Amino acid sequence: MKNFTISLYAFHLRHTLTDAPDEVDADANLLWENLAKLGEASLPFPDLKELRSKLICYQNGNYYPKGEQGRQTEWLTDSGRVDLGSISTTEGFKINANIQPFLLNDTYAADLTLSPESPNISIDIQQLQHFQPGFLLPSKIQASLGQTLWIYGEVDANENCQELANKYSVALLAGTNLNPVLVNYGEIFGSLLFEYQATDPNEPQNLTKKSHILIYLNNSQAQKPELEDKAYDWLLNLLCCRHKILYIYQQACDRYPEARGIYSYLEKKIKEFPNLIADSQVQLPKLKELLAEMPQKSLDYARCLQDLESHHTAITTNISNYKTCLEQITAIGGDSPKLWQDFLNRAENQWQEQIKTYLKYLTPGQNLFEQMIGTIRGIVEVEQAKRDQRLERTVQIIGTGLAVGALVASSSPNSLREKPILPPFASNTLHPFFFSFLVSFSAAVIAGIIAGFLGWLWTRGK
Repeated sequence: MKNFTISLYAFHLRHTLTDAPDEVDADANLLWENLAKLGEASLPFPDLKELRSKLICYQNGNYYPKGEQGRQTEWLTDSGRVDLGSISTTEGFKINANIQPFLLNDTYAADLTLSPESPNISIDIQQLQHFQPGFLLPSKIQASLGQTLWIYGEVDANENCQELANKYSVALLAGTNLNPVLVNYGEIFGSLLFEYQATDPNEPQNLTKKSHILIYLNNSQAQKPELEDKAYDWLLNLLCCRHKILYIYQQACDRYPEARGIYSYLEKKIKEFPNLIADSQVQLPKLKELLAEMPQKSLDYARCLQDLESHHTAITTNISNYKTCLEQITAIGGDSPKLWQDFLNRAENQWQEQIKTYLKYLTPGQNLFEQMIGTIRGIVEVEQAKRDQRLERTVQIIGTGLAVGALVASSSPNSLREKPILPPFASNTLHPFFFSFLVSFSAAVIAGIIAGFLGWLWTRGK
């Protein structure tokens, strides 16, 4: 394979909708840090380890995103493409490297390309390992939105291109637990394009963790360099949109179970509700406890719905952008690979529609939360009012009894006897004061009970 190149296209989220305009994501600079670390050990190109000093988003070796403000281009360098120098191989030839760093709206994009020092050097399966492809895999780069490894080479017209592409895809992942699978193929700019994916066994359902490989074989001496240069920006943006679509869909799939869990909680409380209000002994305390829980659950549910709506808007936008890129590439090259059109169809008919289905299923639950909270609040207010009324009635009855008793007691001293009383079977007499006390106390108690009973009768109908 001559005129060989291997390119890493990596895409990393710089900021999200929840970040303030002057803020970035917590690990926004992770892509640049990991690429610089490659230069320090694994891919020791002289200027790769000095990458931070080449980027306008770094100042004195420290990440400084404010340096990007006011830029009129998407480049993150002042001189465009950065030549990273070369490293020697044990087979006597050198490998050159260059990097193109970009800021595409809210996304950092890096194109790290490695190639032999001469396009006439033929690279076979064994020599591929000189390019250290194992260090260009997702586990090393950790680009949050994903990445694509793109191999280009010129081969003889009688070469079995699919068999050759299979061998190179296996060689790219040698020494790992990843197995490449051919998922599609097509033709672009007169050359054959093979698409492979390898699933991360630790996260088999995570679309963003799949290794994405494109092997582009020119077996017809097509004018690849000229056409690809014209379409470069559209190709870069198409890959960016592709990875963002997968990332957004994965975010929606991760968010949906959380919303479904809250919805299940609501359904459970609705089923328990009739039994709860039927038990008058525990009704008010349990209802107050439930009323304290529901607003937070309702807020969490609303946040899930808001995120899903944002994901639906974002995936719709990126599908539209992807379609525009595909149209522009087709206009330049005269054709577009079926595999890219197949991805567009799947994005529109499956992933976008799935998020819409999530929203249709979950949205009614938001109104149900509001109705449930309103119902509980109404019952609590009524029950609390009843309890307050009963307490007020009790206070009124006791107050009436005490007032009447006090009034009767205050009139009892008029009945004091002037002569001492001789109790039965006793030789000592009672002082008149004690007799008066007993009489007044008894009268007060009796009068209080009668007054309280009358007060209970009077307030019963209220």
